[in-house]
Amino acid sequence: MSELPKIVNVASVPQRSPFRYPGGKTWLVPYIRAWLKTIAKPQLFIEPFAGGGIVGLTVGFEELAKSVWLVELDSEVAAVWKSMFGANAKWLAGRIMEFDLTVENVRAELAKPSPSIRQRAFNTILKNRTLHGGILAHGSGMLKNGENGKGIKSRWYPETLSKRIKDIGAIKDCFQIYEQDGIEFMAKYASESETAFFIDPPYTAGGKGKRAGRRLYTHYELDHQKLFDVAASVRGDFLMTYDNDPEVEAMAIKAGFDTALVPMKNTHHEKMLELLIGRDLSWARAMLRARTITQPLLF
Repeated sequence: MSELPKIVNVASVPQRSPFRYPGGKTWLVPYIRAWLKTIAKPQLFIEPFAGGGIVGLTVGFEELAKSVWLVELDSEVAAVWKSMFGANAKWLAGRIMEFDLTVENVRAELAKPSPSIRQRAFNTILKNRTLHGGILAHGSGMLKNGENGKGIKSRWYPETLSKRIKDIGAIKDCFQIYEQDGIEFMAKYASESETAFFIDPPYTAGGKGKRAGRRLYTHYELDHQKLFDVAASVRGDFLMTYDNDPEVEAMAIKAGFDTALVPMKNTHHEKMLELLIGRDLSWARAMLRARTITQPLLF
């Protein structure tokens, strides 16, 4: 018998993002709250690899920082954030409510030109909710059986999605979205002492990560050493999360960073350990100790 920290029940965390996202961080939200309590309320919270944005959204909704900036290089994902933080939140919510979701209608919709940001945003949500795993990278296929045989409707909840988008639109004034390279953006603001960064890059480091990144993300190539160098230059605070990979842990140790392993479940409900990286993770270890239960080690 050994002590194993409890895995965060994601059902206990408010679901705020309209995205299903590979590597989504809903499970990490309680740790984000605990981390931010250890530092003075940041003037600015930056998420340089926004993706599904659950961390940034939580910080904004719960007023854990005065302003939240999300940075996203993928133009399709950025279009969704631009629409929700701009003038198109109401339109996007309404378009989702009125759309008749069938395989034929999805294919026809995605075959249309989408020159406007709001149309790209709708198409992205449509793909994210009807493709396997919500994966937007080229080559992802449409759901066939889905959950309980519901096919492409398995993850299509128009009322829920519409409400999330409207809720985000209602507090848009504390958010900004930038369609830029995450590492370069970090470097611009690394000297700001009252800025906190949550860094969740595409998992492309290490052998397994490189293969997974190519399959999951459009922009999967990343200079991980440069990312660590920029993180080391941050004057405020940062929290980074990576796959539990020996190569990444070695990079973190070499940079003088602290590390901790946190239990979570992946999209296939498999128990895994995620690597947290920061300057001082004593708060995380205390949190893990407080959540331990005695049971066989099942990882």
